[in-house]
Amino acid sequence: MRRHWFIAAALVAASVSTGALAQGAADQQLKALYDAEWQWRVSENMARGEGPPNPHMPHVDAASQARRAAYWSDALKKLDAIPLDQLSPEERINAEVFREALEGFLTEYRFKEYEDAFGFWTWMAPNYGFGSVEGYKAYLSRLSEMPRYVDEQIANMRAGIKRGFTRSAIAVKGREKAVEPLASTDATANPLYQPFTMMPASIPADQIAPLQAQGKAAVAETSKAFAKLLTFLQTQYMPKARTETSAEALPDGKAYYAAKLRQYTTLDLTPDEIHEIGLKEVARIKADMDRTMKESGWTGDFAGFLHFLKTDPQFYAKTPYELLAKSSYVANKINGELKNTIGLLPRYRFTIRPTPDNIAPFATGGNGGLESCKMNTYNLPARPLYTIPPLTAHECAPGHSFQAALALEGPDRPEIRKNTYFSGYGEGWALYMEWLGTKWGIYETPYDEFGRQTYEMWRATRLVIDTGLHHKGWTRQQAYDYLRNHTALSDHEVTIETDRYITSPGQANAYKLGELLIRRKRAEAEKALGDRFDQRWFHDVILGLGAVPLPTLERVIDEWIAGGGKNPNPDLVAD
Repeated sequence: MRRHWFIAAALVAASVSTGALAQGAADQQLKALYDAEWQWRVSENMARGEGPPNPHMPHVDAASQARRAAYWSDALKKLDAIPLDQLSPEERINAEVFREALEGFLTEYRFKEYEDAFGFWTWMAPNYGFGSVEGYKAYLSRLSEMPRYVDEQIANMRAGIKRGFTRSAIAVKGREKAVEPLASTDATANPLYQPFTMMPASIPADQIAPLQAQGKAAVAETSKAFAKLLTFLQTQYMPKARTETSAEALPDGKAYYAAKLRQYTTLDLTPDEIHEIGLKEVARIKADMDRTMKESGWTGDFAGFLHFLKTDPQFYAKTPYELLAKSSYVANKINGELKNTIGLLPRYRFTIRPTPDNIAPFATGGNGGLESCKMNTYNLPARPLYTIPPLTAHECAPGHSFQAALALEGPDRPEIRKNTYFSGYGEGWALYMEWLGTKWGIYETPYDEFGRQTYEMWRATRLVIDTGLHHKGWTRQQAYDYLRNHTALSDHEVTIETDRYITSPGQANAYKLGELLIRRKRAEAEKALGDRFDQRWFHDVILGLGAVPLPTLERVIDEWIAGGGKNPNPDLVAD
């Protein structure tokens, strides 16, 4: 009997050992695949590696696009050959992130999105200085390659015009004007020169003047390329931009819109399903807004209240400083609550700056990023102060700037995990932070709370408007009216947002769907864990993942709940 037990134990041990070897082999195979792809991506100047600053602009011509698509297609086939069930938990997440990234790249190539290059110039001018002489020299090198890059983008847009793959004319009217500052022959007035006006103390004093002189010469030369681009946009692109607003009116449009919904949301939902989710959320939030309106003392109707909020001077900043000061105050108030909200806090800090002048007229109310959180101070009568608290929570801390800092300082993970972004995850978290602000006291008046609800309604209406525009035949005016009549956003913001949904089909749906998932999982965790639920660990699980597809996020949270809701960073953060 003892001999039989020994043989059985040996067989079990052998089976476990074989399984571990298989898992290790699968992990190694996957790691080799995504590491090689990342290094290749860096060599293509499509990503930033950990080495010296990049001195090159990528090639974006059709031949380069086809070559990259062939590489990604081959990488996806190799990924398909790796058995998912033999991967370790961490590598399974890596595989799911890698797959979504590859499929996204191939979706963009399949529909030749590179031919829709309109707007590529929007973020080409850095609004920050570089920390070293090497960084400035790399930037000078990129400026020298920019004329070639601009020519390739013009060729791409020509191809888009030829097959009817352009932006909708009504949604981009006047936006070519954003190129004018980049075409300025006065280098010091050109946004491309701005880094040379923000040289940090780390640059040797005797290097500043020579670098600035080189910068002026490089920008003056580069401005010619943007002058050429401006002429092309004015004389060829804008007159031939399409008249339709629907993505389904584009070549292979129904498949294109479905693919963009899948890419942005990482969920398998049809346009009709998303539309219905939006209608239900709109109804729920409208009831909340009605209650808040009454709490404010308003005795009139909803439309009258919206008009009051949009027109009364008490709700608007008189100077850019006042708006930035409000955002800074909210950010600092949130900082005082973070110790009770999140366990693992980043050391990296951001600043709050105004949106750059050259893009502000067409930009949204704010943008968060690693270096800075930008608040739009253009057209102050269109920037209500009652939306600054949710905007700050969303864009700054603990929203996007906070997310970016944690990603920078996160665990030693592959570059694909550090540098891949999924809107459902990232924007879902930021919207969830707006809601969580109700527990931090940042909504100090009923008007502030209505501003938060306006932002919540804004994201719910997106589900209705985006699918309405691109699937149900809505006109631009229908979309505009729906957003205007449901929110206290200014008419300027409503116009900018409506045109944004027309020009970026599918993207706006990811926000609300991501937020709904996180809030649903929190409710499930609170119910399942009871007194053991600690929101710090719940948030650390989400933030510790970095950007992942929404199904991955849900699976990992479910595993955390099943494991008892423990502190995911016990070695770094005490309970």
